[in-house]
Amino acid sequence: MRSFLPVLSLLFSLLAPHVHALNFNVNVRQRAAAVLAARANGQNTVPVANTHNSEYIANITLGGREIPVLLDTGSSDLWVTGSVPNAKDVGKSVSLSYAVGRAAGDVYTATLEFANYTVQDQAFLLVQDTSSFSVDIKSQGYEGLIGLGPNTGSVIRDKLDSASGDSVLDRIFSQNTTSSNYLTILLNREGDPNSPATGQLTVSEVLPQYTNITSMPKLPVTKVHRLTDEDQHWQVLTDVNGVLGPDGQPIQVDSIVPSAPDGQLVVVFDSGFTLPQVPRAMADAIYGRVQGAEYNTASEVWTIPCDQLIPLTFKFGGVEYPIHPLDVSSSDFNMVDSRGNPVCVGTFQPITSAFSLLGEYDIILGMAFLRNTYTLLDYGNFMENTASDRGDPYVQLLPITDVNEAHNDFVQVRLNGVDTTGNPDHSLLPADQMQHSPISEAEKKKAYEEMILSRWPYIFVGCLAFVLIVAGLITWRCCVRRRKRREAKAANMRLPDTNAPPRSPGAQAISFSRLEDGAMPDNMEMRESKGYSDYRTSDYHRPSFASSRTRV
Repeated sequence: MRSFLPVLSLLFSLLAPHVHALNFNVNVRQRAAAVLAARANGQNTVPVANTHNSEYIANITLGGREIPVLLDTGSSDLWVTGSVPNAKDVGKSVSLSYAVGRAAGDVYTATLEFANYTVQDQAFLLVQDTSSFSVDIKSQGYEGLIGLGPNTGSVIRDKLDSASGDSVLDRIFSQNTTSSNYLTILLNREGDPNSPATGQLTVSEVLPQYTNITSMPKLPVTKVHRLTDEDQHWQVLTDVNGVLGPDGQPIQVDSIVPSAPDGQLVVVFDSGFTLPQVPRAMADAIYGRVQGAEYNTASEVWTIPCDQLIPLTFKFGGVEYPIHPLDVSSSDFNMVDSRGNPVCVGTFQPITSAFSLLGEYDIILGMAFLRNTYTLLDYGNFMENTASDRGDPYVQLLPITDVNEAHNDFVQVRLNGVDTTGNPDHSLLPADQMQHSPISEAEKKKAYEEMILSRWPYIFVGCLAFVLIVAGLITWRCCVRRRKRREAKAANMRLPDTNAPPRSPGAQAISFSRLEDGAMPDNMEMRESKGYSDYRTSDYHRPSFASSRTRV
């Protein structure tokens, strides 16, 4: 199943395409000997550019051409636009769907350079026609997308059904036998005076200023059911009461994932989402008590006054991860409220089109969350046939947002250096005055479908048990009826009443009696039986087996 960020039509001029989630079709293939060489300088680090806090972009070299591509941990395919020198057409076509359009074209192979690694004959999708996109991706600063998810989510790989279709990271990790199969990402924040100038991405290396990330809790990736593993994501569990709202209290929301422990939620980390997606009740708890907050039904987003500082914290593995207030609301969308006043968009929005109909996750934490952590994604056994690092995949998060520094940043950027966050007009409304965003009929339908579909394993087991019980009852009933028929048939074969007229001319009822010691007399007389007790012998020499027969 693919999930998408809600289409905010009035924001498309600023937002990046929000890519589909992973498709994991787990197939074991014999790996070809990929030709890959890592440069020996150990600097496997890639600068990451930022466009309006909505797109994070890095450069790759494909067929000798340098191409800026969008970084996406939620997919596994590589596609580019334009032309690629020395590329080879493999004779296959692929189409990928995104919220802003469809990337379709032919699959080619060419030499790829990324993070100081070189991969020969890397498969990619060449998109010649971008007219279906609702935004001009080139004007946004990129000309393709590189999927950084596990190899099993690759559509190109499934199409080619060979090692040449493996994802970029799988090609790298398959030959990177001396170190672990992990990726780290650091995203910067535009408009923040204390944020790094650029983000950075590393392969099998940790940034020297954040080496303590390796001591952070290893959050195991929760696995979806094998029958639906095409929907596997980078997903982990929050702590119990793992989201602290603006009043510092836990936001109580029940998980839609049947297997989730009580009080915990399943969270997906996806760098392809600009605005994190959370349950509607959680979005209401974050923004519904802000004075002047409104829910824009046309765009399906909360809006708030831009001078409102909102505290928000997530908890994973016993560690708190505070969200920078500049990431809890965004001034990048040029929106106004119902009175025409400029407002900011609440970035943690109700999950709508990305809603998991199979009930496999509750929250998608995209860029607005990931800017507050240095993130390590260990692929473990997501990678097939690698020589090392075959453990379970996990996520490590290092918090990098200091609450006091973030408060000062907000005062400088949003309040022009004058701290008015303690004014009465910035205080939260009482809980009983909290606003609630409306639920559309389409969303109600999805919630109902999820309630059924998310419990399909239990429904399947229940239906199977019902079928087996019914089949058992039918079999038992048939056996009973068959036994009764046999008994009735046996009863019908007893001697008939001798007072009744014979069934055919010359018919006589007779009886045989076993003689003592089984001896056969010299002769046996047979005569008509009158009471099943008066027997004689005659010249008929045949032993009796205590049964009654009719002689004609």
